[in-house]
Amino acid sequence: MRPLNPIAAVVIGMSIILAAATFAFVADLLRNTEQDPNAAKIDRLALQLAQQDDEIQALRAELNALKRKLTELAEAPRPEPVSPSQVVPPLDKPPNEPAFSIDQFGGMAPPQETENLTEPMQLAKKRFNDGVIRPRPGVLREILGEPRSAYSTNCQPVTNARLVRTLETRNFGNFRLTMIRPALDSLGQILERLKKEEPDIFAAIGTAGALCARYVRGSAKSVSSHAWGAAVDLTLKRDLDRMGDGSTQFGLVVLAEFFNDAGWYWGAGYGREDSMHFEVGEALLRKWAAEGKL
Repeated sequence: MRPLNPIAAVVIGMSIILAAATFAFVADLLRNTEQDPNAAKIDRLALQLAQQDDEIQALRAELNALKRKLTELAEAPRPEPVSPSQVVPPLDKPPNEPAFSIDQFGGMAPPQETENLTEPMQLAKKRFNDGVIRPRPGVLREILGEPRSAYSTNCQPVTNARLVRTLETRNFGNFRLTMIRPALDSLGQILERLKKEEPDIFAAIGTAGALCARYVRGSAKSVSSHAWGAAVDLTLKRDLDRMGDGSTQFGLVVLAEFFNDAGWYWGAGYGREDSMHFEVGEALLRKWAAEGKL
């Protein structure tokens, strides 16, 4: 048996209540007529009955209109469900091709400028990076050493022989990255999970680079975590997310969940947000060092 439509159930219930009310009114009318033979009172009650009948007819008309509406809704074609691929612009749109540079090992290095933002984002400091601490340059130097003796605002080669031995270039299908080896392993696991749980975002993901020995953009003394190969900039549909405007692409918010779960810090939590930036958290870095992976 098909389950009863909720609106149809309301219609049936209203009909039962209406019938019961009419029966009670007529019974009361008959009782009053028997108790009071006064003709004037009978006329008055008859008038009330006529008015009640008019109200019943009006209610019946409303019920019939509601039934017709139910029939129209039942016969109307149902809309097709919208898939995520219909919501997200297709991959073959004209891409915003950044001028990627190549690091010393053949991986992609982050460009100087970023562009194309989508929607406002104020959640980073409240919802994300809970329990994940970004490693300061001092911590990175302690664990991995100094990448090189001098820096500029442009990417330069890593010269520290110990760090060079820890670096590796790996192909992830649509892009190739150079990072410290355990970071590449962890990134591969994140992407595998992403492929299973969020295939549309996985298909759209790309990179704006990883290894890049330089200062943080806008600074002349603070070295970027990219210099140690411990950070990666990710793109969606080849669009870059501009640093420091308090906005982000929706897909990067989804990515942040996956990276936080794996112990990575999301750059949207910076004082000057950088939401396409993901870097290895301090606890994860120290764990790898304790395990001899660095």
